[in-house]
Amino acid sequence: MTAILLDDADHHAFLADDARRSLDLFDASPRAAGGFHGLGVSGRPLPGGLQELHSTTRLVHSYALAQLAGRPDRAGIIDQGMEFLWNGHRDRDHGGYLWSVDGKGAVDGTKLAYGHVFVLLAASSAKMVGHPDADRLLSDITKVLDRHFWDADAGLFRDEFTRDWQVFSTYRGMNANMHGVEALLAAHEATGEAEFLSRAGGILRFFIGGQAAGNGWRIPEHYDADWRPDHGYSGNPMFRPAGTTPGHSFEMARLLLQWWDLAGRPEGDSVAQASALVRTGLADAWNDDLGGLAYTLGRDGRVDNPARYWWPVTEAIGALAALLKLDPRHEFDHWYRRLWQFAAAHMVDAHHGGWHHEVGPDNLPLMTQFQGKPDIYHALQADLLPLARGLSRQGDDLARLRPLAD
Repeated sequence: MTAILLDDADHHAFLADDARRSLDLFDASPRAAGGFHGLGVSGRPLPGGLQELHSTTRLVHSYALAQLAGRPDRAGIIDQGMEFLWNGHRDRDHGGYLWSVDGKGAVDGTKLAYGHVFVLLAASSAKMVGHPDADRLLSDITKVLDRHFWDADAGLFRDEFTRDWQVFSTYRGMNANMHGVEALLAAHEATGEAEFLSRAGGILRFFIGGQAAGNGWRIPEHYDADWRPDHGYSGNPMFRPAGTTPGHSFEMARLLLQWWDLAGRPEGDSVAQASALVRTGLADAWNDDLGGLAYTLGRDGRVDNPARYWWPVTEAIGALAALLKLDPRHEFDHWYRRLWQFAAAHMVDAHHGGWHHEVGPDNLPLMTQFQGKPDIYHALQADLLPLARGLSRQGDDLARLRPLAD
């Protein structure tokens, strides 16, 4: 049998090189006055001083992963990000963390679960690399999440409040809960606290064992206050699009396998469920003519928004890498190779580093929703997670293997 790509030494070298070039590009992120620049295609700072919470937190998390993998944080991004989370995003008047700020203060003070769970992820990753401010941030964000966002009866995260914690919406969403699982698993790995793992498992059971299993292995994105799917919801077409989002199915499949591994691989359907999510997402969303993955689907699995962004490709890569570690079958290897062939040809920027965030009908870079290269998080994980040998405790694996060390 032909060796799988995941075990190939040349592929490992490619992944490590792509990660290093992305990190070299994003080393230009820090602002002298605090916070981070958005970056253009070549890595030059874009104009404007707006700093969004998910950008700050993802940089901290990404550079912590890289440090574990043997690449020093030469730009001081972890230090600067941790300082800016505490003194820039943290709301000293009302508690919690502001969605966006500039040099003068709050721009959008909305309190979003999506942003707050990324604070938990950043704090947990910073703790894994021994940052001195990690425990302070971890303690604060855990209290905020418990006090305001955690719906104990449902075992899920509520989505949004005003700056002073007034309820202004009954919207509930899968996306914030999915990233909540990611953060809870990281917090469990960083602290050993069982409650983080238990909450992650409950969220996964609701959205995968419940919702996905009852909807053809496609996960409804939007819910009402009673956690019933709101199939007619159509919010922001980029960040709360109608229908289902196959990229999230891949992400949830990987997180399910990570939880299953951390929980001691209990008896049940976790591996079969993860496989079903991945197979359905690929069958629904893969563009047979051009490659890449459609952004959104209708309830019947037909393509709704055919735009092809980088992050669904990275998440499919991560899910397939996880499945290959468990079951190195030809089917998974075929798709893993296919996705990397597409990414290497059309999305990886071999000249400047980083990934292009969208490609058009000619498979050339396109900028309709995103300017420049605002995000390292998805692409870096597509490089690093396959290099870790396990399904969980990837930080431990990366620290032991040090694939980015010079």
